[in-house]
Amino acid sequence: MSPEPLLTDPKPRLQDRFGRVASKLRLSVTDRCNLRCLYCMPAEGLAWQPKTEILSFEEILTLVGIFSQLGIEQIRLTGGEPLLRQDLPQLVAALGQLPLKKIALTSNGILLPELMPALYRAGLRSLNISLDSLLPARFAQLTRRDDYDRVLAGLAHLENYPDLAIKLNVVVLRGFNADEALPFAELAREKAWSVRFIEFMPLGKSDGWLPTEVVPGETLRQEIAAIYPLLPIEAAGANPASRWCFADGAPGEIGLINSVSEPFCQSCNRIRLTADGMLRNCLFSTQELNLKAPLREGASTAELSALILNWVAQKEAGHQINQVGFERPLRSMSQIGG
Repeated sequence: MSPEPLLTDPKPRLQDRFGRVASKLRLSVTDRCNLRCLYCMPAEGLAWQPKTEILSFEEILTLVGIFSQLGIEQIRLTGGEPLLRQDLPQLVAALGQLPLKKIALTSNGILLPELMPALYRAGLRSLNISLDSLLPARFAQLTRRDDYDRVLAGLAHLENYPDLAIKLNVVVLRGFNADEALPFAELAREKAWSVRFIEFMPLGKSDGWLPTEVVPGETLRQEIAAIYPLLPIEAAGANPASRWCFADGAPGEIGLINSVSEPFCQSCNRIRLTADGMLRNCLFSTQELNLKAPLREGASTAELSALILNWVAQKEAGHQINQVGFERPLRSMSQIGG
């Protein structure tokens, strides 16, 4: 189903009360995951949404069509683990028919050997892989699953696609994997990948998050730069990561997503749509806009657009993690979308 046409408006439409304009949408396609990471969910997992509550591909395409007409230019498919969504390559191909500048995907990499050929044929050219340790035992401790070799097999499979943009996402936990900054930097240099270190955020149930558990990204940057001097490429802002290259000309990059120690909320250009059709202005929002209900009740494109525009206009100033009165979101990362 194609959305009804909107009147052409050359001005950005998804603007909030602070003047920020949303151009990127994080689109979750499932809340299910085949890992149980310490910072994301309890060991026993979570109660998955019934399939009837998850947006269908037709519903996703209708909403993304509206978002694209309102100024969204880039889509990132997330989960849960998005590769668990049946027939995902079909969705990627269909999204590729919309006027989007970029379609990317974030995955834990376990199912890549099976699905990457179809995803590539569908047009996927940008991929983020979550890998928090290069040590098998530590990986198993963090994810509560013994799938390290499968993730490495997935990464090895990506070498068959030299035009893929590949990033590794590394969530850093004090006393757990903070000592792996240099090995990951060496991997970036070897593979010409971008390795992005992400500060530990309060997003999981029973995750044990405390401010003292956060390793500032600047600490990691200094540790890497002491061995491999770094030069700045881009500051965090339009993109969540500050980017650094190696001064000696080696390939690869280092990225730092310092959401806790150096919030970049003032330049945030992202909104999120959960797998069950809830629009969120921030990863840490405590409120959501239900788009699924009006969509299924037959709301028009104009009506849905008005709902979206009004909601984005009310976007919070920031996540307030470092401020008194901070409230955790009511849902975990896998339920919101990474």
